[in-house]
Amino acid sequence: MAKTAKKSATIDLGMDDKQRRAIAEGLSRLLADTYTLYLKTHNFHWNVTGPQFNSLHLMFEGQYTELALAVDLIAERIRALGEPAPGSYSAYATLATIAEAKGQPPAEEMVRILAEDQLAVVRTARSIFPLADAAHDEPTADLLTQRMQIHEKTAWMLRATLG
Repeated sequence: MAKTAKKSATIDLGMDDKQRRAIAEGLSRLLADTYTLYLKTHNFHWNVTGPQFNSLHLMFEGQYTELALAVDLIAERIRALGEPAPGSYSAYATLATIAEAKGQPPAEEMVRILAEDQLAVVRTARSIFPLADAAHDEPTADLLTQRMQIHEKTAWMLRATLG
């Protein structure tokens, strides 16, 4: 007689399944925003022109590199919660609050757009906090705190570039 396939292990993280799934859904929105911002920042890195080319090119490179690492951390947290991490452009388009870049704006507009988008990611992260707090999900709260701190600082640096 053939053995039936094993059921996947129950995920008991000390929170109920509804809380766990809601947190993972929130983190999926954060992942979509972060990935969209990564793509936009990388695009601007490639296409920036003008008198500030070198400084903006390097600044954008540092930002998209940090975002590339962040998407992995966020996706891994979703997986640790036992849910699938979204990983397609169509999923990100549905989940993200950040719009894709249209065309190639002037350098100063790129900086302004990225500063606004950094704050949009902060708002998405902040919206997940009540869920993490209610579930006593400290690992997610820690991840959200770190992400918010990085995005707030990056937005400030971008705004400072504008004068």
